[in-house]
Amino acid sequence: MTTATVPSSLVLFDDRRARGWDPFLLTRPAGELLFGALLLRERSERFWDLPCTAHVSREALVGFSEPGAPPVLAPPSLPSRGKRVYQCSRAAPTGSPPGLPEEPTTLRMADQVVGWSVPMDHPGPEPELFLDPAPLAHSREVEIQGLLLESPWDLMSRNGEQLRSDIPRFFPGLVADTLPHGYILGDGLVSLGKDVTVEPGCVFDVREGPVRLSDGVTIRAHTRLAGPAWIGPHTTVLGGVLSEVSLGPVCKVRGEVEASVVLGYANKAHDGFLGHAYLGRWVNLGAFTTNSDLKNNYGPVRVGGRNGPVETGLLKVGCFLGDHVKTGIGTLLNTGTVVGAGSNLFGGRMPPTWVPPFSWGSGDDLTPFRLDKFLEVATRAMGRRNLPLDAEMEGMLRRAWEETRNQREP
Repeated sequence: MTTATVPSSLVLFDDRRARGWDPFLLTRPAGELLFGALLLRERSERFWDLPCTAHVSREALVGFSEPGAPPVLAPPSLPSRGKRVYQCSRAAPTGSPPGLPEEPTTLRMADQVVGWSVPMDHPGPEPELFLDPAPLAHSREVEIQGLLLESPWDLMSRNGEQLRSDIPRFFPGLVADTLPHGYILGDGLVSLGKDVTVEPGCVFDVREGPVRLSDGVTIRAHTRLAGPAWIGPHTTVLGGVLSEVSLGPVCKVRGEVEASVVLGYANKAHDGFLGHAYLGRWVNLGAFTTNSDLKNNYGPVRVGGRNGPVETGLLKVGCFLGDHVKTGIGTLLNTGTVVGAGSNLFGGRMPPTWVPPFSWGSGDDLTPFRLDKFLEVATRAMGRRNLPLDAEMEGMLRRAWEETRNQREP
């Protein structure tokens, strides 16, 4: 009797550096963050030609549940059979995958350990290696090409460069030389998915990079979209001037948006400036919400942090908004503002550059957002997109609220 072959699988893990990526790692593993035209997880799946079966991240994220995403598992629950690849989630591999020997192998990128490959029935790496990757004992070493992201602002500042590479590589088909009702500037690539709607009076500028309009995208009249730009499935651009953007699925975006990433299921349906920013899922920006992305003295930007400001070394940095953040009409966000997940800001006063998760209020007059009220809002917001807040995700959000209680209280 022969034994069936167990297929190979991919596991992504968040190392110690990735787990410090505020404000996003409170409510999602790093592999589910958008970079260029793909989630980091999707990028690694394509590189290795393997399905990602699990994330390893902070213990509080066990229970993370999102359509299409693998679960977050504790190390003892990981697959233990079949050939497995374990890769750091903040590694963005490029080129062709290396041949992997049928023996334990340490993977390196830019001279840093970013994972391991183990053969069938090998126990896999010890749990502490997921936090601080080091070579496996008695293993071979293989170099893989790519970019090792160091900070959340890398996801923003290097996004345009990644889009210039991603769009022609992953979406070369269905190229548009002309667009009914639209005008193309330059001879770069405009790639179209299925059922794309472009209303009269739209301009697509591809002189600096390609544009991809995914399945079900709608571009409303009086939109100027400059590449590189990736517009995710079933997103609607309601008008305005947008350049160097990645807009995830099922978003509604209007106004002036520059060098920014919107993860998905977010609304910026009114005028206002969003620049050099990264927005999590289920963010809603009230009318005329505007962020600053350049200091008046043109100096390097420091971003807000739970332990004090953090140097970025960048001249242009806007805001970083965690999942489920809401802003009221006329909200102003200073250069380098970080707003924790689940926060609700309103009243038109500028908040501090570090807003703890699940905060509620105006300016620096912030109080804890009651857990029951937050969950009520989250359930309503997700219901408007016909997605439930399931028990697993609710449990994870409850843990996130409890975990960050001391950040909101003096």
